[in-house]
Amino acid sequence: MITVIATFKLPKPLSLQEAKAIFQSTAPKYQDQQGLVRKYYILSEDGTTAGGVYLWRSREEAEALYTDDWKAFIQSKYGSEPSLVYMQSPVIVDNTTHQVLSS
Repeated sequence: MITVIATFKLPKPLSLQEAKAIFQSTAPKYQDQQGLVRKYYILSEDGTTAGGVYLWRSREEAEALYTDDWKAFIQSKYGSEPSLVYMQSPVIVDNTTHQVLSS
């Protein structure tokens, strides 16, 4: 599995409520995304940085999302370009299902 951490600086800080409303408006875009296991929307405590932590089945499936169109969407929605970090996720502890997953 692959974890991608996407972050971007915000032109002005968002409150938690503002961020929640924006994130809920974009969440349907990620439902049924091929290979996406889970996405966490994130907001820094000071509200100046936002992003997402994505868990993917493979890097290829992840890269299929992070196109120039996706980057342009992020730029237009949040006012800055995203930074992407790809990380291997060889072991995952899932406390919801009480499983330890290994890829």
